[in-house]
Parts: sequence; structure tokens; C-alpha cells
Amino acid sequence: MAALTTCLWFDTQAEEAANHYGSIFEDCKIGDVTRYPEGGPGPAGTVMTVDFEIWGQKFVALNGGPVFTFNEAVSFQVPCATQDEVDYYWTKLSEGGEEGMCGWLKDKFGVSWQIVPNALTELMTDPDTEKVARVMKAFADMRKIDIAAVQAAAAGE
Repeated sequence: MAALTTCLWFDTQAEEAANHYGSIFEDCKIGDVTRYPEGGPGPAGTVMTVDFEIWGQKFVALNGGPVFTFNEAVSFQVPCATQDEVDYYWTKLSEGGEEGMCGWLKDKFGVSWQIVPNALTELMTDPDTEKVARVMKAFADMRKIDIAAVQAAAAGE
């Protein structure tokens, strides 16, 4: 069975976006670039699509014009093992974009991302409902998630 590919619709920034993500995600692979032909819906010779892959997930960036824009209804979660990873992805992806609440951000292209520490996921699935409530209360006011702070909340500190 073939893998799913996520298509991201950009106005004219498909190649810039693919290269930007390639500069952030160490194992990002940029693949084929297609260009609009004469008589196509875009200017002849300009980039139509760019194939790329992050952590084995296939994407195609499409220059489709200003008809559609991104919103928070779709986001990409970046699991992070350490605070250093949280800090890195938060800084790189939010640069030129917009910081949101609870680990959410929009990058400079308007694509939504969730920077999620593995520790937060583990704490939120703990069977102790009081612990989960403390954790939720702690990170509800955070923009970038602070692992030590949510762990302290879980411990009742």
C-alpha cells in the first residue's frame, strides 16, 4: 500500500518553504521540483510543486496561488525528548511567524505546528486525574512548553 502524502498549498512560496523546513529538520530530503508549462495556470517556468520528506513523512508543496490559506484546523506535531529540542523547534519554526498557546505556533508561511514534549504526553495520559489536572493547569498559560514546570506541577510542587 502506498503511503499518504500531505499536500501544502502555498501562494508562491513552495520552494522557499521546502528549503526552510530542510534547514530545520536534520533529515529532511528535498525531492523533485516541477515547473508550470506554457499555457499552465501558473507562469511558465515557475515552480509548481516541490516534493520533500520530514522524518519519513512525505509532503508536496504546491504553488497554487492565493486562493487558500492555512489555519489551525490542521497542524503538525513535533515530538520532543528534551527541553533543548523543544527550544530548538520552537525557535526555528516560530521565527517570522506567530507564537500561540499550549505549545502551538504558526511558522512564517502560516503553517501550524505543535511542539510537544514527550513528557507532557506521558503526564497527560497518567491514570491519576488530579495529577493530569495540575499538569493541564500548568501548561494552559504557557506558550512554549516548559518540561520542568509541568513535571513540578505533576508532582504537586
